[in-house]
Amino acid sequence: MWYPGATSAFNPTVKTVRPASPFHGKSHLFLAETFPYCCTAPEAGASFRLFRHAPCAAWQGNGRAVFHRQERSSMNRVSRLPLVALAIAAAVPVAGVPLLGGVAMAQAIAPAVGKPLQQALNAAKAGNTAAATTFVNQARSAAKTDAERTKVSQTAAYVYTRAGNYGAAATELERVGAPASQLAPLYYQARQYDKAIATARKSGQTTIIAQSYLQQGKPAEAAKIYQDMVNKNPNNVNALQNLAAAQSKMGDKKGSLATIQKLIRLDPTPARWRALLVDMKSGSLSRDAKLGVYHLMRETGNLTTAADVQEFAKLAIVAGQAGVAADAVKAAGASGVLPAGDPMTAKLVEAASKRQAAALAAAPAGAKNPASALAAGNAYLGAGQYPQAIAAFTTAQKGPNPGEAALFKGIAQVRSGQTAAARQTFKSVPAGPNTEVAGLWDLYASTK
Repeated sequence: MWYPGATSAFNPTVKTVRPASPFHGKSHLFLAETFPYCCTAPEAGASFRLFRHAPCAAWQGNGRAVFHRQERSSMNRVSRLPLVALAIAAAVPVAGVPLLGGVAMAQAIAPAVGKPLQQALNAAKAGNTAAATTFVNQARSAAKTDAERTKVSQTAAYVYTRAGNYGAAATELERVGAPASQLAPLYYQARQYDKAIATARKSGQTTIIAQSYLQQGKPAEAAKIYQDMVNKNPNNVNALQNLAAAQSKMGDKKGSLATIQKLIRLDPTPARWRALLVDMKSGSLSRDAKLGVYHLMRETGNLTTAADVQEFAKLAIVAGQAGVAADAVKAAGASGVLPAGDPMTAKLVEAASKRQAAALAAAPAGAKNPASALAAGNAYLGAGQYPQAIAAFTTAQKGPNPGEAALFKGIAQVRSGQTAAARQTFKSVPAGPNTEVAGLWDLYASTK
């Protein structure tokens, strides 16, 4: 059977002709199928022939038939087109199907079978799978030949797929000898993971095997498969993403982080960063480390929820970066992340602004002393005065909190466009609670 969205083994050019059908006016019904061999009729003056099989021909109301053409050099045999829509139904909703027609391209089936099958297709296309199933059963009762029973099973598989009953669809396709490549995705969607693994091995569908292992609670087995895929192609983004997920389920946090970093180097999109940072901020982090994560969320365009903005603002105020808090809240209000005109938001901005003004006034004196330079650097960072912030944080690196000073110094350097210097600073963060976050910032800087 043919379903829209399936791709043929060749790249045809559409051509419309008006053939003289020997079946014109007949009452026989035909269900479209793919012929193993092309039925050809040469067109005068052309270097191609007309293919008369279901994907390439469909009767229309005006009596015309649409055919595809292919160069003569590669038209000796046309391979059977599989039920692609059923094979990919696990991921993509199946679209409509062509109407049954009286084109001379398939073995005739009796009206008692063909009519209810057409009704089943129409009902399924309209979303009425219960009625479609009834029509399929009616056709099954009337089917007498192997060809008719095959058409019934194919149509039933389509109907069951539309209904989300993937196990029943797989059973129907098994009856007609469908290949493993079509059955494995259906078994997976039906949560019959042992069968999915067994059939996917036959067809070489390694992703289905790995994902089935994950669903069975065997992430280590899945990780082996994805690692092998990455070894063969280090730039395989999908394999890296799935490997990271498997490692995370294994509890291999270090391995997962390393894999995600590789993934981000290949594809540093906000979505990739969010997958990493949302997981990171939910872990056990120090206050300054978590603040560093929120800074990176803002930098990568992932400060997109009211809860995150409010948490970021609170952490920034407590850490002495009141200006950062005020800026984040203002931006969130302007973008609609926080409700416009919200009294609490206005009060938060006002309070943060007052604190920032006081901290900024004390910053010049505080920046001279390693013991107080961290607070001065935070004030300058909140004000967007990055050269002064960098100088103050450099002094603070000699004080009691060198890790925090180095982390925020690197952030100030990134903001001021000093990417190379920032990377050196992040690498200099001493081992401790800020090391991991500094590594993420170094990764971010490497993508700039």
